[in-house]
Amino acid sequence: MVKALLDIVHRNRAGESIAIPSVCTAHPDVLRIVLRYAAEVNQPIVIEATSNQVNQEGGYTGMTPSQFVGFVSDLALNAGADPTAIIFGGDHLGPQAWRNFPAKEAMAKADVMIREYVQAGFYKIHLDCSEGCAGEPAQVDEQTAAQRAARLMSVALHASDNPESLTFVIGTEVPPPGGARVDSHGDIAATTAANAAATLQAHESAFVDAGLGDVQALVSGLVVQPGVEFGPMTVYHLPLDRSFDLRSVMMRWPNLALEAHSTDYQKPAAYPRLAELGFAYQKVGPALTFAWRQAIYALDQMLSFLHGSAPIVIPTMERIMLENAGAWQSHYQGEPNAKFAQRHLALADRIRYYWPHPDAQAAVSALMTAMESQTLNRSVSELFFHNSTLERAELCGGLNAETLITSSVEQSLEPYFFHSGSFAAPTRERSA
Repeated sequence: MVKALLDIVHRNRAGESIAIPSVCTAHPDVLRIVLRYAAEVNQPIVIEATSNQVNQEGGYTGMTPSQFVGFVSDLALNAGADPTAIIFGGDHLGPQAWRNFPAKEAMAKADVMIREYVQAGFYKIHLDCSEGCAGEPAQVDEQTAAQRAARLMSVALHASDNPESLTFVIGTEVPPPGGARVDSHGDIAATTAANAAATLQAHESAFVDAGLGDVQALVSGLVVQPGVEFGPMTVYHLPLDRSFDLRSVMMRWPNLALEAHSTDYQKPAAYPRLAELGFAYQKVGPALTFAWRQAIYALDQMLSFLHGSAPIVIPTMERIMLENAGAWQSHYQGEPNAKFAQRHLALADRIRYYWPHPDAQAAVSALMTAMESQTLNRSVSELFFHNSTLERAELCGGLNAETLITSSVEQSLEPYFFHSGSFAAPTRERSA
């Protein structure tokens, strides 16, 4: 698994415009679509889980690391993909899930989590100890974060039967309290070469102090901010002419490339440009569940139009989110109408936390069952879906609920596979 990652890293370091998508979502329908698409274009992909999402206590998905690996592997089989080809990654692994505890307790829990991630079969491990614990600042200093990351690397290496099968990512793009910094042009300020170099130096010192010796070769990713971000209703697009010298920094370590987070919703040209800048790892998540939700809502409105009845899913989701506001309330601001729009349409896609709710699942199931009896044509479908989505669905088996959902998600995913050529479906028909 690591060999496939390092191959892409080395090709990127040699100047090739190539990157690997790292998909962070636990949504089963989205994952099936992602895994099937990656298999069809015969390209590697990383499936990531975060420390809040999956940990030894279940996280917000209710899954431990081994359960998540089993869950995704079963989805791959269901999608006709090879489970053994999946590269599992752990994202932002550190004490974050327990930051309300004192550092000693939080790090003890992080030790257990890292051990279980490695033993479950996660190969790409992002060590992120940047967030403070009880009694500490929201963001700890570089040296403290690096020392804690070194401790967790040691735990990971000791937990593995084959330590060379692991590859690590260090650093974090998490914005400072108050949000991401915007420069004088209204763009997100990029990480400077001096700050990136300081991160490497802090970790190098921490690795030595922890008795790990020279482990630079085990680190293949450095998370830095290239200037991409999104808020509830705003996308900060990568300035395509932006040039900064982070390649020279990453070349100081033998297997190192850059990792970009929050690349969702960027224009297609941004992804090869990021690769040119050294970003061999490009993360995506909310954009894919957002595309899935868009398709579900479009189908909900289409069925309402065809039957002259009320939508099924939209009012259900509104009720669930109002009754359980914890996952969105602190993220959305404004008047009631603005909050309503953000609950359902925000790019941060906080609604993704509510799809596992039994009432949400029942509503989606009822919608899909009702759509099975509908014969869809272009004239009606064009009222609710873009032509590009309809054309893709027609090439993938015809217009129906499943192909429209699949096509919507694939359109958000496809730009990440810029190095694999264009979408393969025009040369053959396939089922959703």
